[in-house]
Amino acid sequence: MDSIGGNEEPIPKREATIELFANGTVKPAIFYDERNPSVDKWPKFSSQITFDEAKQGTKVPVRVYADGIFDLFHSGHARALMQAKNLFPNVYLIVGVCSDELTHRLKGFTVMNEAERYEALRHCRYVDEIIRDAPWVLDIEFLEKHKIDFVAHDDLPYNSAGQDDIYKEIKAMGKFAATQRTEGISTSDVITRIVKDYDLYVRRNLSRGISAKELNVSYIKEKEFQMKDRIDRIKGHISQKSMSFKQHLERVGDKSQEILHRWEDKSREFISDFLDLFGRDTRLNQLWEESKHRLSITGQRIKRALSPSRIEENSLDNDQLNEDSPPSSPSSSPVLKGRASHLLEVSDDED
Repeated sequence: MDSIGGNEEPIPKREATIELFANGTVKPAIFYDERNPSVDKWPKFSSQITFDEAKQGTKVPVRVYADGIFDLFHSGHARALMQAKNLFPNVYLIVGVCSDELTHRLKGFTVMNEAERYEALRHCRYVDEIIRDAPWVLDIEFLEKHKIDFVAHDDLPYNSAGQDDIYKEIKAMGKFAATQRTEGISTSDVITRIVKDYDLYVRRNLSRGISAKELNVSYIKEKEFQMKDRIDRIKGHISQKSMSFKQHLERVGDKSQEILHRWEDKSREFISDFLDLFGRDTRLNQLWEESKHRLSITGQRIKRALSPSRIEENSLDNDQLNEDSPPSSPSSSPVLKGRASHLLEVSDDED
């Protein structure tokens, strides 16, 4: 093992702070034990280490201390501890967590109790050791007891316990190392979000079986939330049914259109096959062609009648109609002419 200044005590390596279980998995951070403090195994530097010396790298890990409440442990907390762990090339990070009694008295009520807050810190990858029931204001005795080289915290003055800045003395001693706050995330921000959406979270927990008494919700408020849940379910059911009905109508419309196209194709094919039975040059075929021609003229007339821009063209003179109409066969008898007219009238009605 290496040593400093002739000191033969073993020097802990940074890797040695990562303890493993028997199966090779990483253990959580240790708690400070007054009966068997890990600091007793730590060698002292021959003199007070400076910030620049620590930056250059040391054989003995630099003991950095960070403290706080760490309620509702979030990414802002983790990033602050990450910065503290990486202040120097070789760091042993100690985190102090204040107790419930001290926090409630000097700051306010917490969401998580002290045991939950301690345990959350133990499983942060940057933490090596945790000091429970940490002091609110640090003094030189506490720093010497735990052999703390630097205290890490954001540089904003922390006004509390009757002081303008509780880290003022630490800064004066040259033992303060500043970290940066993470914007947009804090315990107060998280609590604000919960309060803002209070009704939503209460309704969700009531639906999960948590009692109104556990949620500190009155009987009337509970019934109000239950009514809102029922209304939301009805709205969702109606919306779902409406969408399903719309899709059904679209499928029916598509199917109807397909059937009409098939019917049109088949009817044309049937008429064509029927006419072929008598030959393409027969009178029936001629009547069919005349019928289609008349239907075409009728369609044009209807379009002209319905078009406002072409009102003046609605009427056709007799000569034009005679020119549009195909000539009748001179060999046709009056009887055949009468039958042909009758067939045309029938064709017009059916079409």
